[in-house]
Amino acid sequence: MGKTEVEDFDRQKVLEIYGVEPTGMIEVKGLMGDTSDNIPGVPGVGEKTALGLIQEHGTIDAIYQKLEEDPTCIKGKLKEKLLENKELAYLSKTLGTINLEVPIEESIQDFERQEWNKEDVLATFQELRFNRFIDRFQLRSENGQALAQQEEAFIRKKIETASQRKELQEKIQTQKEMTYYLAKEKDGELVENRIAKRPISLHIWEPKENIVYQEKIQTNKDLAEWKELWEDEKIRKNGQELTEDYVFLKERGISIQGIDYDIEVAAYDLNPSGGKQKIEELAVTYLNLDIHAFETDEKQEQETQMTLFATAPEEKEEDLGQKEAFVAYVIGKSKPVLLQKLEEDEMLSLFQEVEMPLVCVLGEMQYNGMKVNREVLNQFGDEMKQKIEELTKEIYEQCGEEFNINSTQQLGKILFEKLKLPVYKKNKTGYATDVEVLEKLKKEHPVIESILEYRRVMKLNSTYVDGLIPCINPETGRIHSSFHQTITATGRISSTEPNLQNIPTREELGKNIRKAFVPEEGYVYIDADYSQIELRVLAHISEDETMIQAFLHGEDIHKQAASKVLGIPIEEVTKEQRSSAKAVNFGIVYGISDYGLSEQLGIPVKEAKKYIEQYLEKYTGIQKFMEDIVEVAKEKGYVETMFHRRRYIPELKSNNYMVRQFGARAAMNTPIQGTAADIMKLAMIHVYQELKEKKMDAKLILQVHDELMIECRESQKEEVKEILKKSMENVILLKVPLEADLSEANSWYDAK
Repeated sequence: MGKTEVEDFDRQKVLEIYGVEPTGMIEVKGLMGDTSDNIPGVPGVGEKTALGLIQEHGTIDAIYQKLEEDPTCIKGKLKEKLLENKELAYLSKTLGTINLEVPIEESIQDFERQEWNKEDVLATFQELRFNRFIDRFQLRSENGQALAQQEEAFIRKKIETASQRKELQEKIQTQKEMTYYLAKEKDGELVENRIAKRPISLHIWEPKENIVYQEKIQTNKDLAEWKELWEDEKIRKNGQELTEDYVFLKERGISIQGIDYDIEVAAYDLNPSGGKQKIEELAVTYLNLDIHAFETDEKQEQETQMTLFATAPEEKEEDLGQKEAFVAYVIGKSKPVLLQKLEEDEMLSLFQEVEMPLVCVLGEMQYNGMKVNREVLNQFGDEMKQKIEELTKEIYEQCGEEFNINSTQQLGKILFEKLKLPVYKKNKTGYATDVEVLEKLKKEHPVIESILEYRRVMKLNSTYVDGLIPCINPETGRIHSSFHQTITATGRISSTEPNLQNIPTREELGKNIRKAFVPEEGYVYIDADYSQIELRVLAHISEDETMIQAFLHGEDIHKQAASKVLGIPIEEVTKEQRSSAKAVNFGIVYGISDYGLSEQLGIPVKEAKKYIEQYLEKYTGIQKFMEDIVEVAKEKGYVETMFHRRRYIPELKSNNYMVRQFGARAAMNTPIQGTAADIMKLAMIHVYQELKEKKMDAKLILQVHDELMIECRESQKEEVKEILKKSMENVILLKVPLEADLSEANSWYDAK
């Protein structure tokens, strides 16, 4: 908090404040947990209760020993919580205990600082993108270049005449390759555009001469000068963020063809957990080039002539964008390097046959968009506002006074000081009132349910009514969401601005938002949803015979699981038993823990653990797969999908138990989720190509996880259904059949 006071906590201070020995704090933490360290503790036991128990009994061991000897020594709900969560208490104590037995062989002298190897330090700093450290520790040479960084200079040259442009275009025609960067900037006045940006300049790297040509591009007429090249499918296009370029150019009457290489997509395939990387970071990682080392002023350039941004003798420094030229250069130089790495990692076919064709598909989906009935959305918003008013009044009546429901501090005082509800958690600002806490308090007071409902309705209104209306394009009457293929660690496609994949599906109130999404008049929605694709992928990868047979014979996979685990005939499985089995089936896909399953089903941890153990005893192939894949991840450092998409799992080497557990879950679910995502991507490509080839009046408009939606002319709907079902079900041959459930509807709400 910016203060400099220091308070010493010695043994006496701990005894004075907490009433226990310092070592007793380990026992306290085992009971109350510690959210900052991901230590769960015993649910429902806070600091006050934990301190009281340890002050009385001394240790966790003593507490449970006393309970065995005298079950009445602790009574009521506290006793139940302690008995039901005994394993969690001991796990939490272990997590809260510092290991003092680590064998450290080095002496203090071994850690004395040695003289740096500056080249090695620089290489490490470049790899980690510590650009400020490079300057701070003076690792650059006098001419401005980073030490150990050698690269031939490229020339920048302006295109100012039609003949210069034509000469470059002829070179590109001959080489059959166009490496370019189209610089744009945001323009708030272009609200009717799908991409609210305007063009600034075009930068093209010509590899034989090692020149980056630049032309000012500020009008659609300027762009049209390059239309023939962009639309020539025989000319390979190399660029950055090509999905955006696809939409941007199509809006201006240019249909880009021959997309071959996107540097961001290639880098994502090589390391999907690395997040979205800037071009400067990719240059350092793959080419050992640091843009900051080469940004020089004209005077320095004339003195040293050792800059990457050498300018043609007849050119002036102004009007030549250093960074934009650098981007075009890096795109071209990185292509052979990244393609080689993709080939070494057996991902070249994934990149060339799945990822790059998908660029056009996602561009088309964004360009097409989804039509929205603004009146329906506004009406829903009015209903939400009325509901919020009713809930506000209800909460005030239940609490006996008015206050700011959205203020966690005011809400905390009402719940825990006025209404005297149990305190489960505190944070720096006071009482915690998050969903997790409120869910635990539901049985304590009726106002909790009202508050949870109030929050749900507020979120629906702010995110999906007030949030969606500004996204409706005034020109098309549609929402043109951006679809991304370089965000998630598992390979799934994501959606932003707005996120259409996140619109609620489970609760009826949230689902009503989908009523506002409708096809054009004379058109209809055709929706297809993969049936249990992740479980089918799991059956194929794990080769579990029980699960394979269930899918081959068309059995209800969840009923079968309940029947096997509980040892009852499949026809006797109840709805509740099927629901529990379904939670385990899908939980296995996501590497669910016994604690996670207990929370989901509302059952004790011990019971959840037993259920998972019984499940794995029946599905031995799945158990073997889960064990083997974690070992593979530990050995190789990564796991793969069926299409060789990699995900690196460094968490498995962590010293933190909870982090390692996350790594194990990621190792188990990535091959399943990732393969399902790859199958969906392939299916989208096949559907897109079939619709295009057969010249159907139909277009892909949405992809949500396992669901694909097409907007097509009503007269062609049967043929489109056939294309959609055939493409999705035959995209790959597994040991079990893929199934796609189809429906048609006049709104997104009515689909499925």
